Amino acid sequence: MKKLYKILLVAMIVLMVLPTVVSAANPYATYTYSIKGNVLSSPTAYVPDTIVDSKYIGLEVPLDDIGELFVGPDMKVYISETRNDRVVVLDRYYKLDFEISTFINEQGVPDSFNNPAGVFVDEQYIYVCDTDNNRIVIFDLDGNYKKIIGKPESNLFEEGSVYKPIACAADDYGRLFVVSSTTYQGIIILNLNGDFFGFIGAQKVSVSALELLWRNFQTEAQKAQRQENVSTEFNNIVIDDRNFIYVTTSSIDESQQQAAIRNKDKNFSPVKKLNASGIDVLARNGFFGPGGEVKVDNSSRAEITGASKIIDVALGPEETWSIIDTKRSKVFTYDNTGNLLFAFGDKNGTQFGNIDSIGAITYQGSKILLLDTTNDNFVVFRRTEYGDLLVRALEHDNNRMYDLIINDWTEILKRNNNFDAAYIRIGQSLFRQGEYEEAMKYYKSAFDTENYSKAYTEIRKSWSNKNFWIFPIIIVVAFVALSKFLGFTGKVNKRTALKVGRKSLKEELIYAFHVIVHPFDGFWDLKHEKRGSVKSAFVILLITIIVYFYNSIGQGYIFNPLPSTTFNIMGAIAAVFVPVMLWVISNWCLTTLFDGEGSMADVFVATCYCLTPLPILILPGTIASNFLNLSEGGLITLLSTIAYLWLGILVVLAMQVTHDYSVVKNLLTCVVTIVFMAFIMFVGILFTTLTGKVVSFITNIIDEISYRL
Repeated sequence: MKKLYKILLVAMIVLMVLPTVVSAANPYATYTYSIKGNVLSSPTAYVPDTIVDSKYIGLEVPLDDIGELFVGPDMKVYISETRNDRVVVLDRYYKLDFEISTFINEQGVPDSFNNPAGVFVDEQYIYVCDTDNNRIVIFDLDGNYKKIIGKPESNLFEEGSVYKPIACAADDYGRLFVVSSTTYQGIIILNLNGDFFGFIGAQKVSVSALELLWRNFQTEAQKAQRQENVSTEFNNIVIDDRNFIYVTTSSIDESQQQAAIRNKDKNFSPVKKLNASGIDVLARNGFFGPGGEVKVDNSSRAEITGASKIIDVALGPEETWSIIDTKRSKVFTYDNTGNLLFAFGDKNGTQFGNIDSIGAITYQGSKILLLDTTNDNFVVFRRTEYGDLLVRALEHDNNRMYDLIINDWTEILKRNNNFDAAYIRIGQSLFRQGEYEEAMKYYKSAFDTENYSKAYTEIRKSWSNKNFWIFPIIIVVAFVALSKFLGFTGKVNKRTALKVGRKSLKEELIYAFHVIVHPFDGFWDLKHEKRGSVKSAFVILLITIIVYFYNSIGQGYIFNPLPSTTFNIMGAIAAVFVPVMLWVISNWCLTTLFDGEGSMADVFVATCYCLTPLPILILPGTIASNFLNLSEGGLITLLSTIAYLWLGILVVLAMQVTHDYSVVKNLLTCVVTIVFMAFIMFVGILFTTLTGKVVSFITNIIDEISYRL
């Protein structure tokens, strides 16, 4: 018993200590996003390992106002320091190697920096953006001065423009790409002799229609003074081993930036990947465009509102890359196709790893270095076992080692079954191996309709090749059935036209097919010859509601991957019955005042008969959606468009015949009817809101009285 007590005591101590250990190791949440933009928790990919400050480095003069953090090919860390006007070079273990603060220039004159904001290092040189001296100073890897590249000269620069280099990068061909904080024309291209080659990658601007109209009335002086609609400037730059340039900006309008993330639009994206011609070639194949936070809170209660403020980009292993949101102190990491691999970071709290204000990011092999501008230090984050799995899977994928990919991503799913990118990667690997049905299952798990459609197309193609003889039979049978049906309806309608007395429900419903193709005669007989009734109109309305309900749940997965769980039969009733009744009531009330000859029953019957094209065309489109691929979806859109246009034309003609109006009077009445419908909806919503407030007020009074009693 004593041994048992000891074991239980040890177990209790372990259980009490374990939550504290986990909390200390993970001071922030790691997550990705679902297709709906919901946050999905993810295992931690990076954890804080070391804080490197002036004391750790071994500096006599402490770091103050760090401008840039960069890791060179030699794995050394380069720090540009604006307050102390120097560049500090650390070895790979973050100990001081040497400093660059003063140098002798080519004139043999002692020289120094003035607010150096950026630093870049390649295999040969150290490039320092000497911002307030309006130049770039180049040193060799030992810190020996080589040359100065001054302000570029060109007529393309605006008169009186100021050159403020804050970041730069050099490619393998001796070209230097410079970001100037006051230059809006794009990235400046120079050679190592300082010759100006031009601009690339200028940000697109949007001009409203009102602004275009206003420009026609502005004087030349007003046009010259206009500063709006100027392209935004970039704030950082980095270059990969294939000479593609990654640039970031934080000057885009927040609403435009958030819309660009949602729509995967490159024009207003805060991060771009430019080729030598300045064309953005960044892949945006994820659920959302790369650009930071997807789900932002703009309410007054939120501590942080608006789009992410992206100020730096860094290139990681296996074509991964990361951006930092300085507003939220978060890191967002993507793969080479634009899928979000993970996001982490937090500015709240004092736990180890939380950074109040991130100023820069850079990779050092498998580690991430994040600059803490508040405390003038940087935090080293090491990759976890989960992060290692991600990189290994990407490595096998990039090297086309398809036999290993499935195992890699399966292992990742064991640790993170919320990770949609893993399902997609497995699906792509299965697709390459010709296992299309299995691939479709994984694509479906990630709601990837585009790749799902490709796999389905291959299956359909294989089936079609084996059963090609079925298609001519289906086409012939369909045309024969349609011909027989039209012949049958024609005979019934002719026989019914000669029939004296009351028509059966079947005859009234079949008459709808005559009305939609012969509207003038059809609506005249519908009213004066009693070829339809309120009962048959209700049946047509009910059929339309049922078709709408089936359309909401019966569409193929490709066209409706996330069927609404809230759209039930009541939703279908609201989508069809409410607009019909609003139209009927509004039109009857209006036409009663303007000598309309139709009663409310006449308007209701005519309107319901106008609905006939909807079930005729929407139902086949819904059924066809289960057999079409994504590229053929235009057929469904075409059927729906024809159905609604047909409905609109029939409604206008029905009201003209029913009320015996002229064309102009009828069109005017229809327009006013729509306005009156909107007015009724407004009054109804207002009444409902006020009723709710009154009920809530009375309920609160009753609760208060009950509480006091």
